[in-house]
Amino acid sequence: MSHNPGTQCLHAGYRPANGEPRNIPIIQSTTFRYETSEAMGKLFDLEASGYFYTRLQNPTSDSVAAKICALEGGSAAMLTSSGQAANFFAVFNIASCGDHVVACSAIYGGTYNLFAVTMKRMGIDFTFVEPDCTPEELEAAFRPNTKAVFGETISNPSLAVLDFEKFSKAAHAHGVPLIVDNTFATPINCRPFEHGADIVTHSTTKYMDGHANQVGGAIVDSGKFDWFAHADKFPGLTTPDGSYHGITYAEKFGLEGAYITKATAQLMRDFGACSAPMNAYLLNVGLETLHLRMPRHCENALAVAQFLQNHEKVAWVRYPSLPGDPYYELAQKYLPNGSCGVVSFGVKGGRKAAETFMAGLELASIATHVADAKTCVLHPASATHRQMNDQELMAAGVSPDLVRFSVGIEDIHDIQADLEKALERV
Repeated sequence: MSHNPGTQCLHAGYRPANGEPRNIPIIQSTTFRYETSEAMGKLFDLEASGYFYTRLQNPTSDSVAAKICALEGGSAAMLTSSGQAANFFAVFNIASCGDHVVACSAIYGGTYNLFAVTMKRMGIDFTFVEPDCTPEELEAAFRPNTKAVFGETISNPSLAVLDFEKFSKAAHAHGVPLIVDNTFATPINCRPFEHGADIVTHSTTKYMDGHANQVGGAIVDSGKFDWFAHADKFPGLTTPDGSYHGITYAEKFGLEGAYITKATAQLMRDFGACSAPMNAYLLNVGLETLHLRMPRHCENALAVAQFLQNHEKVAWVRYPSLPGDPYYELAQKYLPNGSCGVVSFGVKGGRKAAETFMAGLELASIATHVADAKTCVLHPASATHRQMNDQELMAAGVSPDLVRFSVGIEDIHDIQADLEKALERV
């Protein structure tokens, strides 16, 4: 039986048998015992399913990954140790030294640095395009060695909404998948596979966990991208893997399982950025209320955006669900039930005024975090995006005066009172 997202948040990924624990058990073990070497050998040859070492797979983590997979409507999924690891694995699984990726410039600063600096040192080039680029400008960014297109459903912190139709059409015209970070929207508000995306990533540290209890990431494959139709572009999936007994992933595991199996067998094996079982358990606790929390986050955030829009000391406000926002129409198209709980705005007086405002907050915490139950605030130019110069900041949609206000699920009157008191100091 197919269930709605609210039911999937509670039941997908794990169904206890008679007399088994109702909650997902925490399998806090590095290793798993077998009676014979032959039985374990089949696992190493990917000839049998099972567990032998938690760096590669763990029952707790797999159950939670299956829940996220169901929520996104994918075919296979895996957990990682962080959202950064998820984005790295998602791209590196199909792009290597000498390859090229097209990425939207309006993305999280840490992801931008991962792509523009660290992965560039690995020999992978990235071309960054603005979210509002014309189809012609997007087309010009592609090269013969392009292997993927990357974007965020709602960019952190500029809150640009990805035009799925434009980016997926361009990606597929060039025979490459569209990878989308769906952290801010979550599958409660947007399921990218329904709009042309092929692979979805998450920082599960954010709304999915919802309580700032664990750091984690997830990758979900739609199972629909035809790797064999573009076999020359993706030899890692369509030719034998010499490091894993000559397996051809797309052949042995089909379109539905090839991508995630390769990411596990190769990348998790070699980089080891695995989810801890306890972290996966805590993530699942958060997922069980995701469908209840997201509407409250969105309701509160819209009220905050409207409050700030009418305040004399606020220079500008960005929130995709706010009428008049540059991305309002795209939000209505792709996020009709709500966007997220994050509001970006500028305080009149620039960077110094923003710092004065933030110092006056009491309920909201200044924290290097976003998207959890408690309201928090950050000045990205001084924190998450501080590695960027002014030109790169503007390309990412992050002005020096931008304040990222992550609206929690507290009583809205208390949140607004805190804002009012802090703005009085400016």
